[in-house]
Amino acid sequence: MAIASGASGASDVNCLEFKLPDLGEGLTEAEIVRWLVEIGDVVAVDQPVVEVETAKALVEVPCPYAGMVTARFGEEGAELPVGSPLLTVTVGPEVGADTGRSASGASGVSGTGAAGAGDSAGASGADDDSSGNVLVGYGTGGAVVARRRRVRVTGGTRTGPVPQPALRAGPVPVISPLVRRLAREHGVDLRELAGSGPDGLILRSDVEQAIRTPAADGTGRAAPVDAGRASEPVTAVAAPISATATATATAAAAGSRVPLRGMRGAVAEKLARSRREIPDATCWVDADATALMAARAAMNAAAGPAVPKISVLALLARVCTAALARFPELNSTVDMEAREIVRLPSVHLGFAAQTERGLVVPVVREADGRTTESLNEEFIRLTEAARSGALTPAELAGGTFTLNNYGVFGVDGSTPIINHPEAAMLGVGRIVPKPWVHEGELAVRQVVQLSLTFDHRVCDGGTAGGFLRYVADCVEQPAVLLRGV
Repeated sequence: MAIASGASGASDVNCLEFKLPDLGEGLTEAEIVRWLVEIGDVVAVDQPVVEVETAKALVEVPCPYAGMVTARFGEEGAELPVGSPLLTVTVGPEVGADTGRSASGASGVSGTGAAGAGDSAGASGADDDSSGNVLVGYGTGGAVVARRRRVRVTGGTRTGPVPQPALRAGPVPVISPLVRRLAREHGVDLRELAGSGPDGLILRSDVEQAIRTPAADGTGRAAPVDAGRASEPVTAVAAPISATATATATAAAAGSRVPLRGMRGAVAEKLARSRREIPDATCWVDADATALMAARAAMNAAAGPAVPKISVLALLARVCTAALARFPELNSTVDMEAREIVRLPSVHLGFAAQTERGLVVPVVREADGRTTESLNEEFIRLTEAARSGALTPAELAGGTFTLNNYGVFGVDGSTPIINHPEAAMLGVGRIVPKPWVHEGELAVRQVVQLSLTFDHRVCDGGTAGGFLRYVADCVEQPAVLLRGV
């Protein structure tokens, strides 16, 4: 939406409204985590203006307009639906024509102040917080680079320490949003770091080194995370002094409350919906994985040390795609409005990955058309992206079948909840040496428990049992896969 209004002695000024965009498949709302700009700031095109958390990821939202921020909609912690206004930006000859000049120029202040800020906002030494995670690419290195105050910068009047060497201007490349967050939480100015990665890319080790060896004069260190915000969960409402002991005892008895929102809230809603709508059932079987482990060792030995090693997860994924080709009922979803079972043409395989923010399920696209080696490469890429916080919403959506390797937690079995709206999930326990009857003799073998949780609406137990038995047969005799190659 654009609104034009006349200005005395000047050209028209446009007020542009920026709305919360669609950040990914199926996402209808987002929670405002942190505003990156204030009213009165001058922003550039594609500058991140707000950090939001969706059900899929924590991302920064860039503004498509250049100009002065005149309004913000929503406080930190508020949830906004997709399409609702985020902020308004005034664009005109005084603020929008040349985003490289200073904010003082935008408000009509001229002189050395404009020249100083126009060169680099970082040269002003403002102590704004650095920006957080990114939506796509590297994002901004610090708000002091991209944010410009309307009246704070004045020429030649600033006093303080001897000017430091010019900091790098523009985006600061970091390997992941989590590295940027780590720097922000410890007050490390990324613009002062020399990245040890390719082309100066800042790695986690660079930030950790800066944390261990802070600058002697204290420069380059932003303010720590707002102590007020950090203490909010335990801050009590003010009460008379005489009632302090009673209030403390009551609060302790009531326990702490954690808002169920963002990713945790989305997970809760999805799992609850799965339990309400899907009549699931689970079957399981123990399998001798000794031959599978031997096949994996042979593959990795033949490939050599320079090639990434094939994981057990990649082998099981290849087995799953072969099993789904034989039992396509399990690669489907149920449309209750149309009262139809929808058989899906491709297998988009989700797999569970543990991250600092919790458990996420990245999706390998077109898994049924990939080789074991291709599946392995994609697992490595998506796992690294998940742990660094760089997964996009699209990489976390659209799965048709999920592989859950809970054996990494040291457990044997589980009856997981189906990832709605999928129809099945294969669970894999730990592979451990156990007594096993092999060729009529008692021997110690590598044994794994497999479980299949399935939607009973799409098939009966015979289909589910056939799928699980085929998977177990391939685990015990990997050569079974060769029949379908």
